[in-house]
Amino acid sequence: MQQQQLCDTVLANDWHVVARSEDVTSEKPLAVKLLGEDIVLWRVGDQVCAWRDLCIHRGTRLSLGRIENETIICPYHGWTYNAEGRCVRIPAHPEQIPPSKARAKVYRATEKYGWVWVTLGETTQDVPIFEEWDDPSFRKIHCGPYTYKASGPRAVENFLDVAHFPFVHQGYLGDPIDPAINDYTAEITPEGVIARDISVWQPNPDGTGEGKRVHYTYKVPRPLSAYFMKTSTGPRFAMFFTVTPVSEQESIAWAYVAIDHTDQTDEEVREFQNIITLQDIPVVESQRPELLPLDLQAELHLRSDRTSIAYRKWLRQLGLSFGTA
Repeated sequence: MQQQQLCDTVLANDWHVVARSEDVTSEKPLAVKLLGEDIVLWRVGDQVCAWRDLCIHRGTRLSLGRIENETIICPYHGWTYNAEGRCVRIPAHPEQIPPSKARAKVYRATEKYGWVWVTLGETTQDVPIFEEWDDPSFRKIHCGPYTYKASGPRAVENFLDVAHFPFVHQGYLGDPIDPAINDYTAEITPEGVIARDISVWQPNPDGTGEGKRVHYTYKVPRPLSAYFMKTSTGPRFAMFFTVTPVSEQESIAWAYVAIDHTDQTDEEVREFQNIITLQDIPVVESQRPELLPLDLQAELHLRSDRTSIAYRKWLRQLGLSFGTA
């Protein structure tokens, strides 16, 4: 199963969030999973190490070991690895220089937006852009992580879908008395999917309790990363959402909300997003088939589904197989 998952080069060659930067320390290894691969994270100074969570001697998880003197030590036989992944000491044979093939499988890691991102492949791209991150007029509020027992593409498509607001998020993001979605545009561009001028009535769109008809632009720059910004007048609001594909049917979503007003505390914003996401999760987990169908003939579609249609077409063009049917 793992070999099948990792053959999806589209996702293997992309960046994925695996942890918050503050959770990766030089004190204790951290175990995570990405695309079915067990990974150990640990820190040497400013460097984050991301390796296959495997001692090449007897296959023990290095994440069960300990960090000492800028090395990680296997808990089973004490094999010791430096930050480059090379074994530098075999305690049972202290006089022996470890063979050159005694190396951990090392993956590229980087830090951005307070997250650790890892790629299992040979990506030439940077991590996706969060447009408001460097704008000091916005507060950036971290939300999540949220675990879905569902595929990554299912979680992202739900994030893009505004037609469910009046029913799943009644009283917050929509009202079943006014569920109409306007005739908006969605297209596939060299930068991904863009849907413009989506309009929906929302009783409480940003947690302030003020109802209004709100206009949005949605963008999908990567298969498992998406973003929206409010384009109507008033306080500015945007959200960056990215999903870690743990396995084909387990995902972890990470998010930032960006706002330029001070009507709410960070904790109030975070609690509002928790409510919304926890309403979404059981619905997404219930969807069948579990994997997102890329054949547009497999389900019925309406003009209000234009963003989802463009997203599915784009994934098919990219050749994505992981988490799709």
